[in-house]
Amino acid sequence: MGTAATDGHREPWNKGKIVGQKAPFKVKEIWALRVRLQIENRVRELALFDLGIDSKLRGCDLVSLKVRDICHGDQVASRAMVMQHKTKRPVQFEITPPTREAVQNWIKQAALRSEDFLFPSRFHDSPHLGTRQYARIVEGWVEELGLDRADYGTHSMRRTKATLIYRRTKNLRAVQLLLGHSKLESTVRYLGIEVDDALEISEQTEI
Repeated sequence: MGTAATDGHREPWNKGKIVGQKAPFKVKEIWALRVRLQIENRVRELALFDLGIDSKLRGCDLVSLKVRDICHGDQVASRAMVMQHKTKRPVQFEITPPTREAVQNWIKQAALRSEDFLFPSRFHDSPHLGTRQYARIVEGWVEELGLDRADYGTHSMRRTKATLIYRRTKNLRAVQLLLGHSKLESTVRYLGIEVDDALEISEQTEI
């Protein structure tokens, strides 16, 4: 009887592994990358990174933001609302002071106007940064942090703050609203809530 190596069969890459969502970034990783981007004066990337974390938007929604979507006059707003491409439902998000500063610096450096896309493409055939370009940028960040590219992606950006909020508050409904999910079950699956989390919530609930 031949082995997997001799009879031409390959063992599935995911055998014995739990395959799920892309991993969220840890707080120390967020700060490590943020400091690097600041030191190296990578203004566009810092704005993209900070807004990606804060907004919790899907990649397609993040890259298609216009300046007017997040600004009141010539100032970046503390909150914004956009229509999601996938669900056609509006979703709100907060923009923290450090992110507002990073985005404001980028808008000024790029001399962007209200009707301009926040992250214009550097390629002539696209009006704004494409999702594939965004994915390559995130991939570069993952490599800079010394992390496994197979474990992270653009959804890591979307999941990071949502996961932190859930871990700190256990408030699924709040996370559901922030992610723009129509069903709570979708949020549960998206966060990858484990049995231990469910049991801990159950133990803290008295009847």
